[in-house]
Amino acid sequence: MALYEHDGSYCIRLDQLELMHSSLSTSELLLGELATKRITTHAHPAVLVGGLGLGFTLRSVLAALGSDATVQVVELMPAIVDWNREFLRGLNGTLLDDPRVEVIVADIWEVIARAGRSCYDAVILDIDNGPCGMVQKQNDRLYHDEGLHRLEAVLKPGGRAAIWSAWRDQGFVRRLSNAGFMVQTVPAKTHALAKRCPYTIFVADK
Repeated sequence: MALYEHDGSYCIRLDQLELMHSSLSTSELLLGELATKRITTHAHPAVLVGGLGLGFTLRSVLAALGSDATVQVVELMPAIVDWNREFLRGLNGTLLDDPRVEVIVADIWEVIARAGRSCYDAVILDIDNGPCGMVQKQNDRLYHDEGLHRLEAVLKPGGRAAIWSAWRDQGFVRRLSNAGFMVQTVPAKTHALAKRCPYTIFVADK
């Protein structure tokens, strides 16, 4: 995994596959907006964000929530946290200093497994290119029955999960439904002026 900069824009690549680019942040911002849409007036909302990336989803979450919110950001790769603190402060890196934010360098699976029942108002997953393991193969377990039941368990009644994907996946919609969620699929653009919506955000309500 590597961070690249060109003319003030940044991208993160995995084995030369571009995972994210700072000029194509519209879907990440939408992800955070959708995840927090129903909890902006909640007292002391708690949000779990799986995947820091370039920080755009975190920016959207913090913009939607008040000063009493708690936002845990879980990132598997220590280098990504370091890049945000050192090289990306002019982008979104300073958000890691927000008093509402707790950064956890860990596998999101382990964080969800350790969490108690009904402890998050919203959970966001943006750790792969869709509902299958890419960054690490064992991420597959997050998107199948056991992982989805664990996800449902950590959400408060009425809580929401939002999962970013580079493609539509009806099989994943069925698995979410079987785990007890009410599911919407929301198309997402690459950038604000794009005509197409190639990405999908799965919105799953408990």
